[in-house]
Amino acid sequence: MKKSIMTAVLYVAVVLGGFAAYDEWVVEKQQVAAGNQHGMNEHGAQTHESSHEHGSDPLHDVQSEVNVSVRAEQEEVVINLEDKAGNPVTELEINHEKILHLIMVDESLQKYDHVHPEQTGKGEFRVPHSLKEGSYRAFVDIKPKHLAYHVTPVPFTVGNPEAAEDHDHGLLPDSTLTRQVEGETVTLLMSSSQANEPVVLNFELDQTNLTPYLGAMGHVVILDEKAQHFLHVHPSNEKQPIFETRFSQPGIYKIWAEFKQNGKVRAFPFVVEIKGEK
Repeated sequence: MKKSIMTAVLYVAVVLGGFAAYDEWVVEKQQVAAGNQHGMNEHGAQTHESSHEHGSDPLHDVQSEVNVSVRAEQEEVVINLEDKAGNPVTELEINHEKILHLIMVDESLQKYDHVHPEQTGKGEFRVPHSLKEGSYRAFVDIKPKHLAYHVTPVPFTVGNPEAAEDHDHGLLPDSTLTRQVEGETVTLLMSSSQANEPVVLNFELDQTNLTPYLGAMGHVVILDEKAQHFLHVHPSNEKQPIFETRFSQPGIYKIWAEFKQNGKVRAFPFVVEIKGEK
């Protein structure tokens, strides 16, 4: 009889302990999920939209905790990173082999540069440039360890360009999505051209001379026609130039697909139209 009672007591204790552990696990999962909805991981650090892309989302941008300034000094572009208190931001995570990716475009979205400045001081980075005189926008792609951040355009000028006019980029969708650069041909195949739908960007190219670039089989940068919203997309797997993304709004977008072929990195530009939801 006593043995039966002891067995029953032990059984109840195990069951109650199991329920307690389960409740704790559920609470922890709910907290992590809530954090992810606000762009945070389990450590309270920022996460991006997915493991394959990051940038800015016009519908869900949060307040950035990093102030970015960009200026051109003779033959160098200088980037400074500060927090809201004016302190230099120094703790950055490595993102595809670099701690800072700098994308620069001109007002007409014809000139495109993707470079990687070197750190020259606390929160300061510099990179040589050969940009012509004019107005530009910079997109500084970083992953601060403990601060919320999303990429926004930072205007800067080179030299003394004429007074700014009302620039109409005048981007027109390409009639064919095949581009040839320095003898290499790339064709873009899109699974959808609808806003707010998952889109697969599949690039057809000669893969016999394709090698990894910054830890991936290519990189894709996307800007809307007003150069306000930015996406940096990485391949969805390690072996093929296939990318997954989503266009949150209809409009005209410019896509630059970067591939390293025969040891040289080339950017292939495409202009596409994304239509409204059905």
